[in-house]
Amino acid sequence: MTVDIEAARQRVAELLTEYRIPSAAVGIRHGGRITEFAVGVRDVTTGAPATVDTIYQCGSMTKTWTALAFLRMCELGPVALDEPVRTWLPEFTLADSRVAAALTPRQLLNHTSGIEESFGDPGEGEDVYARMVANIADAPQVFPLGHTHGYSPALGYAILARIMEVAGGAPWHDILRRLVFEPLGQRDTTCLPWEVDRERAATGHVVMSPEQGPVPSPVEYLPRAYGPGGWVNSTVRDVLALAGVFLGTGGSTTGAAARAGRGPGALLAPASVREMMDSRVPVPDPYLFGPEWALGLIVCDWQGHTVFASDGSTIGHNARLRIFPEHDLAITVLTNGGPRESFAARAFDAILAGLDAPRPPEPPKPDPALRLDPARYVGEYSRPGTRFEVTARGDRLRLALLPDPVHARILGGTDRLEYDLLPISETHFLVPPSHPDEDPQTLALYDFGEGTARYLHINCRVHPRGPA
Repeated sequence: MTVDIEAARQRVAELLTEYRIPSAAVGIRHGGRITEFAVGVRDVTTGAPATVDTIYQCGSMTKTWTALAFLRMCELGPVALDEPVRTWLPEFTLADSRVAAALTPRQLLNHTSGIEESFGDPGEGEDVYARMVANIADAPQVFPLGHTHGYSPALGYAILARIMEVAGGAPWHDILRRLVFEPLGQRDTTCLPWEVDRERAATGHVVMSPEQGPVPSPVEYLPRAYGPGGWVNSTVRDVLALAGVFLGTGGSTTGAAARAGRGPGALLAPASVREMMDSRVPVPDPYLFGPEWALGLIVCDWQGHTVFASDGSTIGHNARLRIFPEHDLAITVLTNGGPRESFAARAFDAILAGLDAPRPPEPPKPDPALRLDPARYVGEYSRPGTRFEVTARGDRLRLALLPDPVHARILGGTDRLEYDLLPISETHFLVPPSHPDEDPQTLALYDFGEGTARYLHINCRVHPRGPA
C-alpha cells in the first residue's frame, strides 16, 4: 500500500489553515522510496512559497544528530558511553561532588543527569561549551543522578559537545559535519545559523493574539548554548537521510542488517544503532511523546508497535520525525509556526492513511470516577525561571504556571496562566488548553515516598517540590 499524496497534501493544507501555520514540508521514506511535498509560504511578509528544498530549524531534533556523532566517536575510540565525564574533562565540577565523579555520557544522552541548567550566560563565542562546563561548578541537582528522566534542553548535550571537542580536537560543529552530515550526504544541513542559505530558509512565526494571526518570530534563533541540542537547520530530504540510519533493521534488535556486520556506506555499526535504540529509561509522563527515552531518540508505543521519534521546536519552528523500523518507513513534518503536538498528530494520521502501519495514539481521557486526595499534590514545583502551583478547590485540582519575565513577554505579558488538572490516574493528569491556540497537555505528579508528590513532570521537564 502507498500514500495517497494528493489526499495527504490537501489534508495538510486544510490543517495549516485551521492551525494558522504558514507552511509545512513533508517527507516520506518507505521501502527505500522517497516522496516529498510542501504547502504554504515560508514567510508571511513576502508570500514566498515553501518548497521541498525549504530549510527549517529543527530545534531539539539536533540531539539525534549529536548522539549519532558521539556514537561514531565511540566506534572510533576517543570516547565511551560509560566512562566518567572526568575521563575527558578532569576539571568537571558540580555542587554534588559524587555526581561530578560518577556522571557518564550515557546519562547525558538519556536525560537522567539531574543537573540544574545553571550555566549563566556563556556568550556566543566558539568557547561557549567550555564556558558552560566551567559555569556549572556550583550547579545543584534537580534530582539524584539516574533517579528519573528529566529533559535537559541545553546543558546535557553541551557537556557532550565539550567532551567531543576535547577528545576530537575540533569544534563540535566541525565534528558533526565530518562524522554525520558528510557521510549521510546532508548537503543542505547546517549547525551554525549564519551558514544557512537565507534564500531558502523558512521564517519562524508565532501567533501573539487570535485576531492577529501568525507574525515573524521575535527570536530569530536560539542562543548558542543550545547548539548541540537545538541549532541544526535542515530539509525534509536530509531529515529522512537521518532516519535512514535506523531503518532496514526490521526493528531495533532483529533483521538482516542488525545481525550482519557494518555494511559499506553505513554510518554506524549495527551494534551501535541497537545501542541507541535499545538503551532506554522510563519517562514519568508517557503521553506527550512515549513511555521511554533512548540515546538521542524517543521511544513511542503506537497500538503496541514501537515507533521512534525525534522532535524539536524553536520559537517559530517545529520539526517532527517518526521512524517505523518494522515497516521500513519514516515520516517527517517541518513547519514554521503553529501548535506542536496536535497538528503533527493529525498530519501524521493523514499521511499514514492507506498504509499498513500503526496510527498515532488517541490522547488520553480523564477518569471522572477517580477520587484523589488533593493534599498529596498541592504545593509549589519550581525550577529557575519556571514555577508551577498546584492548588485545590474542593476535590478538584488546579495548575498555575508563573513564567519568567522573558517567557511572559513572549506570551503577550501574561504573568500567570491557570488550568484545570483532570486525573487520568493517580499520577497522570490531562491539562486542557486555556485558549484555542494551545494544545492539550499532560503531566505527571509522582514519587510519593514521603506522602506527597515530590516531582512535577511536564513537557518532559522535571520540577521538584519547593521553591527553586
